[in-house]
Amino acid sequence: MHLVHFACRHFRCLHDLSFNPQPGVNVIRGRNAQGKTSLLEAILFTATSKSHRTNVENELVTHGQEGCHLCATAQRADREVTIEAHWWRGMKRVKVNRVSQARVSDILGKIAVVLFSPDDIVLIKGTAAHRRKFLDMELSQINTGYLNALQRYRHALRQRNELLRAYKPDPDLLDVWDAQLADHGAVLVRERRGFLSALGARASDAYGRIAEREQFALEYRPDATPEHGLGTVLAKARAADLRRQTTTRGPHRDDFSMVVADSTARNFGSQGQQKTAALALKLAEIRLVKERTGEYPVLMLDEVLSELDERRSRRLFEAIDEQVQCLVTTTDVARHRGLFGQRPALYRIERGRLEEE
Repeated sequence: MHLVHFACRHFRCLHDLSFNPQPGVNVIRGRNAQGKTSLLEAILFTATSKSHRTNVENELVTHGQEGCHLCATAQRADREVTIEAHWWRGMKRVKVNRVSQARVSDILGKIAVVLFSPDDIVLIKGTAAHRRKFLDMELSQINTGYLNALQRYRHALRQRNELLRAYKPDPDLLDVWDAQLADHGAVLVRERRGFLSALGARASDAYGRIAEREQFALEYRPDATPEHGLGTVLAKARAADLRRQTTTRGPHRDDFSMVVADSTARNFGSQGQQKTAALALKLAEIRLVKERTGEYPVLMLDEVLSELDERRSRRLFEAIDEQVQCLVTTTDVARHRGLFGQRPALYRIERGRLEEE
């Protein structure tokens, strides 16, 4: 899979941009605050309906405008896919091949993308919520069964929490929502366990290729497991849930950790180890998407070279399969030109305007 065309209007500082990347390596250079990160964010938002920088969507619109429009076309092995995203005065609408989608989540997986940015260090140092968000997004792109279970679980969780906040919660209704949380939660735990097991094996290999030494592993830490009976766990926690007026147990409390050289990267890893661990996750994700879907996702590397030393930068690009389409942003092409292969496509962005060099 590779992106063949992208256009957007009034997205952050990108007023009227058109981009036709080549299948191989595409290098976008520019000074800071010229729109490099916004371009990758716009592609991510079109493909997933999510930004990695904010949850407040009106922040994505150019100041003084009332909406933005984005359109991405990708060539898959068997067909061409176009996604259009239109945000206007708080309303978001999406189309796939000109057909309106009833749910924004229906676009997931149509154009698979993997983004690495300096902010991804939050996967190591951030909260469990950041790591669950990563799990949910990556699994939802490759597993429709997981996405369906996740949507149903979230709906049941909202309903149960609303009931817990009621003046006199109906115990029979709580039983109904407990049963739904247990059913859909069991799917989430099973799929997360399998995904992290597969991801961990591939991330261990990727970590070794970048860092050359040290063992790397992922450890899943479910809040409650189907083996212990999520329904039973919810029943035992009901008294506490009623006092706190929220659901305190379940997959919405899950976490996972990254272990480097037998120590958790979050608490004991050096800065270099933490950055390499985050990169290893992304490289493993690329391989897993290829294995599950038969196609590589589009890889976007935002200022990654400023985060790594020369040796790790070189090993990173050696670890990326030549079939993967890469969109790389940098402030200094000359310094890193040897990493990009013989003929990368070069672009310059300035004040939100993109030109091929």
